[in-house]
Amino acid sequence: MPRRNRETMSIHLGQAGVQMGEAIWTQYGLEHGIGMDGQRMAEMADGCDTQFHACPAFYSENGEGRYVPRAVFIDTEPMVIDQMQAAEIGELFNPDYLVRGKEDAANNYARGYYSLSHRTLVGAFEAIRQMAEDADNLQGMLLYHSFGGGTGSGVTAHLLQQLEEEFPRKTRLSFSVYPSSYLCTSVVEPYNTVLMTHRSMNSMECSFMMDNQAIYSICSSRLSIERPSYANLNQLIGQVVSGVTASLRFGGDLNVDMSEFQTNLVPYPRLHFPLISFAPIITCENVNHENHDIGAMTKQLFEPACQMVRCGSPGRGKYMACCLLYRGHILPKDINEAIASIKATRSVRFVDWCPTGFKIGINAMPPKMAPNGDLAPVRRCVTMLASTTAISDAWSNIDEKFDIMYRKRAFVHWFVGEGMEMQEFSEARENLACLEMDYREADSGVSSDVSEF
Repeated sequence: MPRRNRETMSIHLGQAGVQMGEAIWTQYGLEHGIGMDGQRMAEMADGCDTQFHACPAFYSENGEGRYVPRAVFIDTEPMVIDQMQAAEIGELFNPDYLVRGKEDAANNYARGYYSLSHRTLVGAFEAIRQMAEDADNLQGMLLYHSFGGGTGSGVTAHLLQQLEEEFPRKTRLSFSVYPSSYLCTSVVEPYNTVLMTHRSMNSMECSFMMDNQAIYSICSSRLSIERPSYANLNQLIGQVVSGVTASLRFGGDLNVDMSEFQTNLVPYPRLHFPLISFAPIITCENVNHENHDIGAMTKQLFEPACQMVRCGSPGRGKYMACCLLYRGHILPKDINEAIASIKATRSVRFVDWCPTGFKIGINAMPPKMAPNGDLAPVRRCVTMLASTTAISDAWSNIDEKFDIMYRKRAFVHWFVGEGMEMQEFSEARENLACLEMDYREADSGVSSDVSEF
């Protein structure tokens, strides 16, 4: 069976996951020529056409020319999914796969995990099982959620454990919105993040991290958006996710399978939190004045201004592995020259024990930008997934905030009141301290002591 026919299921959880889903499936529709109603878009004759590209990996076809995303949307309260269903894109999704409860998780991991997930996930898991049964060769699941929300942390952690039990041989990858240092939407985000990471550490193969502050900064500084909205942030996320999944959706000379992500990006089971970079990030006003060659684009990936997570000072930490996913008409020779130039740059450092460092993917299908969107149309782009020890700074920041609150036992009663034991706080914090240590040991080259489980 051709690789692109191996189905992939998308699971969107909580407000962040649902809103990301709207932007991502809008982006997929543009690239595959599928309209908001699931029908093929009319092809235009002026050369700027929207060509139809079948995508059995991400869409199922109902036999009457309608294409339905292989996607399940889950939230503990109805408002966000109701809003999406009422929007233009709502007609695209199967209503049976839009699962919502009646109570808000209230930004509380324990409420999501202990109180609401059992009721919410009954219907959700039925939808997931049905979708898995309809697939000929399901290769895995992509989850979209935030670490900081009650549903994004608690319900996601519970769902991951169930997926591990029911589909142990299927790959589980996630695109996770990480709490930023300066832009918090909830006081208890540090608790939710630490508890969720602890609970799902062994249930996830790879979690690609993004933070709102980094994406907000990209929108304001690189795209000159005066006051970026969540719609602006999600449109950029949609473009980035599209770059990661292009090899799963289109045929190509050097494609990357779902299982290859973890093979090339996860040196030890616990160190499975790569960060994402994207280039070029450029406005329509500047598109004709920027350098678009492969070397310049590849160099941009390593600039903090193009990275989706803020990880301390530039140059901090070392890279363990980089997966570079190119789109458009690109020659391997140009990529080899760009990588040779990067390796010769002292500012980009790799750990001593990983001499190769790079995994390359090339997909001939050029990127497609949203009409009247923030990003300028370009003929080629590149997305980087990088395992770097600098990501430990992100964990250190959240652990420090956790400690400040937990020292005073602030807000703890809300979690205990939902059936969670105090001991889980201590266990989770200890696990995250070990994660920080694992990254530091990988940085120093001491690999024998890095935790494997």
